[in-house]
This record gives sequence, C-alpha cells and structure tokens, in this order.
Amino acid sequence: MLNDFVELLKSFHLNRELIVLITSMMPIFELRGAIPLAVLHFKMPLVTAYLISWVGNLLPVLPIIYFLEPIRKALAHIKVIDRFFTWFYARTYKRGSKVMRLGAIGLSLFVAIPLPVTGAWTGSVMAILFDIKPRYAFPAIILGVTIAGIVVSSFVSIF
Repeated sequence: MLNDFVELLKSFHLNRELIVLITSMMPIFELRGAIPLAVLHFKMPLVTAYLISWVGNLLPVLPIIYFLEPIRKALAHIKVIDRFFTWFYARTYKRGSKVMRLGAIGLSLFVAIPLPVTGAWTGSVMAILFDIKPRYAFPAIILGVTIAGIVVSSFVSIF
C-alpha cells in the first residue's frame, strides 16, 4: 500500500522531501511509515527524515482538534457519514477509555506507542471524545509524536 501511494506521489513529480512530508500527514502511515520510507527508500539522513516526518505528522493535528467535530455535526444528516463517525468514535472511545483516565499524560503515552491506530490522528480524535482542551491536547500529542519518532528512528537505524 505504501509503495502504491509513493508511486502515485512520484507521478506528480514531487521531490522526496515532499513525498515524505505528505506520507507522514496521512492517517494510515504517519511518521511510523514516513521515517522508514525516507531512510530506507529515499536514503535520506535519519535526522532529516525524522524532522520532516515529525512536522508532517503534526500538521493535521490542530485542524482535526478544532474542525472535525463541527464538520461531523454539519454532515450528520448524510446517513453514510453519520454511520462512519458513529463507528469511528465508538471504536476510538473503546480503545481509549482506559488510557484517557490519565488525561493528557495518557494521550501522550497512547500516541507515543508506534503501532497502527495509536498515532496523532487517533490521538486527536481521542482529545475530542474525552474533552481534552486543545491547549493540553496539542502539547501531549507533540510529546507522543516526538517519542514515537525516536522509537521508530531507533529501529530504522538498526537497518
């Protein structure tokens, strides 16, 4: 899937840095996919790969925190969209309820785990669901992304 996505971006004649940035912004890949892509595929230096991926992973966070819920409410009358958000919110709530007992600290820890569905996108949705104010959620997500990036970079540097 990542290879297909990268090939699509290459077809637009984007440079490797922009491809890594866009990849890190995507909810499926985030920096967990972008750092290995940058280092192993594009042969970028690890520090450059980390920084580009870190920035890209954080770019969607504030728009998600501030605009996802108003968009959901505005489109709730469309049945398929309402069903999707109901499923997505229920799934996120179920996965995050134990973690969220710790509030922003739990949010940081959740985002820091470099596994699928534990990144900045899901963390941003958790902040909405558990009513963590953006002034606490954003720094918590930054910390989580920073830690996840260090962990992923550590594994990539072994290869």
